[in-house]
Amino acid sequence: MTQFEASARPKALGLTVGEVVEVRSVEEIIATLDEKGELEGLPFMPEMLSFCGRRMTVHKVAHKLCDTLTGTGMRRMRDAVHLTGARCDGSAHGGCQTACSLYWKEAWLKRVDPGPPVPDAAPAPARRLPLLEINSRREPAVDGEVRYRCQATELLRAAPERLPFRDLGQYVTDVRVGNAGVLATLRTIFFGLFNRLQRASRRLPRRLRFRDGMAWGFVAPGRNTTTPTELSDLQPGELVRVKSREAIVATLDTKRLNRGMGFEEEMARYCGHVGRVAARVERCIDERTGRMLQMKNPCIILDGVVCAGVYKANCPRAFVPFWREIWLERVTEEN
Repeated sequence: MTQFEASARPKALGLTVGEVVEVRSVEEIIATLDEKGELEGLPFMPEMLSFCGRRMTVHKVAHKLCDTLTGTGMRRMRDAVHLTGARCDGSAHGGCQTACSLYWKEAWLKRVDPGPPVPDAAPAPARRLPLLEINSRREPAVDGEVRYRCQATELLRAAPERLPFRDLGQYVTDVRVGNAGVLATLRTIFFGLFNRLQRASRRLPRRLRFRDGMAWGFVAPGRNTTTPTELSDLQPGELVRVKSREAIVATLDTKRLNRGMGFEEEMARYCGHVGRVAARVERCIDERTGRMLQMKNPCIILDGVVCAGVYKANCPRAFVPFWREIWLERVTEEN
């Protein structure tokens, strides 16, 4: 089970959004992995085995991603894509409910000829592969606590190169591969320039700043020292509305946190949005430490609501935001 020699690896496919691909067989993929179960620093996880042999559509080309581990900005990823509907179910990682969009190296895929859709084969029996299972764990913590290892915890190794805002090639790639249109790309460049000017303006006296130097989206810090909570016992399928920006800011502390959970500009874009509860989240892996976090107050995931990267240089990661119940209100179903 050794990683392909460079000369033996399949050539990069140069995939674009909307193309149909077939996930290679388990044996073909295992042949690309090193002793850590990785290809170029990116783990192939046990949760991905169920997709082997399936035909799927390229949702986004994962040529870059935003660094949520250390906050260094954008990072460059090479020869990888996200596939429509392929999210991690956490089944091999302690039931983590983050629902990350999986990364697929192009070496794990093959392009198929366009034509009538081919029905998926009957699901194969679940397979247990020691290489993948062993490498889904880190060394235990000093107190013996289990620590996990997944694509999200290893992204800085899989994407070690920083991608500066001024690198215009990334925006050309966004348009060329279909990740974003021209207008959307021009808009995200504008937001990036605006936010840099805002950060620079924070060195000025407050009276000379525009909106106190806040980034576009204008989520102000709250004033609470102890943030309020609300347990409304929302359940999957219920209809809710995201409260106004002002109502949510009123629940935040000076770091824009409520009980340790952040509210950001990308989330503010959904204020007023009406949607359905997809799940209640009680556990998720801390990307920095690999520890499983147990939430004292469960959070909510909303159906179809993801970070669209509008304020984050068209990041294609489509991270699923968590919502405090106090940020949502029930909506009565219309007959």
